[in-house]
Amino acid sequence: MTVGIFLKMTDKFTFTTEEKDETLKLHLWLKGQIGASLIEGDEEKIRHHLMHKIENGQVRRDIFGLNPILLGFQTARIVVEEIGLRRDAVLAILLHPSVADGMLTIEEVKDEYGESVSRILHGLQRISELYEKNPIIESENFRNLLLSFAEDMRVILIMIASRVNLMRQIRDTQLHDAQLKVAEEATYLYAPLAHKLGLYKLKSELEDLSLKYMEHDAYYHIKDKLNATKQSRDAYIRSFIQPIEANLKKAGLVFHMKGRTKSIHSIWQKMQKQHCEFEGVYDLFAIRIIIDCPPEKEKMQCWQAYSIVTDMYQPNPKRLRDWLSVPKSNGYESLHITVLGPEKKWVEVQIRTERMDEVAERGVAAHWRYKGVKGEAGLDEWLTNIRQMLETSEGMEAMDQFKMDLYEDEVFVFTPKGELLKFPKGATVLDFAYHIHSKVGNACVGARINNKVVTFRQPLNSGDQVEIVTSSNQKPKQEWLNIVKTSRAKSKIRLALKETQVKEGLFAKEMIERKFKNKKIEWDDATMQHLIKRLGFKEVSAFYKQVADGVLDTNTIIDTYLDIQQGEKVVTGDNMARSAEEFNLERSPFNSAVNQTDDVLVIDQNLKGIDYQLAKCCHPIYGDDVFGFVTINGGIKIHRCDCPNAPELRKRFGYRVVKAMWSGKGSSQYSITLRVIGTDDIGIVNNLTSIISKDEKLVLRSINIDSHDGLFSGNLVVMVDDTSRLDGLIKKLRTVKGVKQVSRI
Repeated sequence: MTVGIFLKMTDKFTFTTEEKDETLKLHLWLKGQIGASLIEGDEEKIRHHLMHKIENGQVRRDIFGLNPILLGFQTARIVVEEIGLRRDAVLAILLHPSVADGMLTIEEVKDEYGESVSRILHGLQRISELYEKNPIIESENFRNLLLSFAEDMRVILIMIASRVNLMRQIRDTQLHDAQLKVAEEATYLYAPLAHKLGLYKLKSELEDLSLKYMEHDAYYHIKDKLNATKQSRDAYIRSFIQPIEANLKKAGLVFHMKGRTKSIHSIWQKMQKQHCEFEGVYDLFAIRIIIDCPPEKEKMQCWQAYSIVTDMYQPNPKRLRDWLSVPKSNGYESLHITVLGPEKKWVEVQIRTERMDEVAERGVAAHWRYKGVKGEAGLDEWLTNIRQMLETSEGMEAMDQFKMDLYEDEVFVFTPKGELLKFPKGATVLDFAYHIHSKVGNACVGARINNKVVTFRQPLNSGDQVEIVTSSNQKPKQEWLNIVKTSRAKSKIRLALKETQVKEGLFAKEMIERKFKNKKIEWDDATMQHLIKRLGFKEVSAFYKQVADGVLDTNTIIDTYLDIQQGEKVVTGDNMARSAEEFNLERSPFNSAVNQTDDVLVIDQNLKGIDYQLAKCCHPIYGDDVFGFVTINGGIKIHRCDCPNAPELRKRFGYRVVKAMWSGKGSSQYSITLRVIGTDDIGIVNNLTSIISKDEKLVLRSINIDSHDGLFSGNLVVMVDDTSRLDGLIKKLRTVKGVKQVSRI
């Protein structure tokens, strides 16, 4: 019997003479072994069921051309002879093909043969369904999922026995690809399971046959070498064990000894690991001392034998393995020591009792324990319970009343490619998506679970096959943190939210800066911080998020910014009652005017004692057409009529615009900035600065010019007294060789 591996069948089924003879022999053997455990009518019902299938043409050979009924009997012999299972397991093996083909239901089996048989079949069916998902079997997670789906440990044992039998039967097949697939699964899945259960004999057979099918040349190379050295190896073993036997008998121990050559697979592994040829593997065989003694004397007599051996041959203390004091997690107990024998050859000696040897060879259920899985939810407790139950019961039949309750806090789910992933119970589709990749999680809108469309909130169940559905419009949200269960998903969502917030903040800031630039409003970080607080935001990020989301209008931001800027930067008059004609703009660190003592600015209808300031967005100077803008603090900002902000101010705040004009003329100077662009040339800077220096009424405050790819651009900050002087300067600068453009900014 095979479990969910090859569903394809070949020609119509007929028994060959050889198959009939072998099936009959196996039937008689099984009857003799498990007859006492059979219930009256079992044998007749099974025989009738199988004959009915054959007569009605309901039996088909598998892809290898193997007889499924004979396979069932062969597998049944292995589980009885090598493992010790009885009635329920044998009946489940023989009935499983009918259940898999839909000719028999689990409920019908329960009615005819009892709940225990139906439970085993239910486990086999669930595992068959897992195989249909094309899983990646080279995975510890898949082994764990098999265990949780099996429900009854006998399901796992049957699967191992079934694979051993299949591996035996396909030695001569011509279907090498199918043979290779079976061998790969044996290596990655069934041999490790057998090892964990302490079924070393079956494990070694699986590994050797897998090597034979997967590495044909290596297998036969090692086999030929072993055959060639067998005679000398046997002679050496005899010479090594004779003196040991004599001393053990003198000590009064009851025992027998045997030499065991390493399996071909073990030798091959040594060669691979040590990068050596066959001759470089020095411990090709081990000597086993098996002591017959009562349980209370096991440890004492094993250590006594150890002392005798190490007195005779020099031990290697680094190679001592004491699994007597602390057994392996799968129940293996033994003392291993490597000693230097005759001809200076190292020999491994294993010392154990008859009971320990039975456990090591056949995996007696009383000592089943898994290896290397401490901490898995419920696993250790389950193993302890089953071990105690079996130690106080008769053989394997105690398992009939026991149902597995493994991994209650974990679920195992498949990717579309068959990879198996483990999650905590309660994990959702969103956890799965973020496990695959952050980008997949961020764009997740749902999934197809077993081809059914679900939302990303859907909890996962063991055995689900999950395919994530994404959308380019999807973005992570704060509420997702309450949907996911894994810390991995939570951290990725937090990171995505933070990155999104930063991106949105940068986008919003760039958008505001662009608006400011278009309106020629000078950006000031301190003013912007003041604005953010005035609008009621504690965090800058929250402010920019509302801008990015369109909740906060940029025009509102601009209005508030201008109000704050104008309110904070006001030139205060002396509050003396003077005529506008006598009003002179005083020097201030906020002013663009220098030596402003007798230029007169007339505001509205000759109003007096009014606070005002020259706007920095357009830097008005004497001679410019100007107007006044009343700020929220009552002061006035003076703008040029061609100021970039003038249209908006007039349109939205026309009631705050007042007339203004220059009157009189004094000796004031104003700071203006000129933008100069042209072709880069040697001496271009000197030519520009010399024009300014030759005019005693012009003062150059700063110059900043960049050159790139043969072009230059830069700003000149110059002090001038009025627009006529400025116009003259611009005309002169435009005459300089290479200058293409001069403009006031």
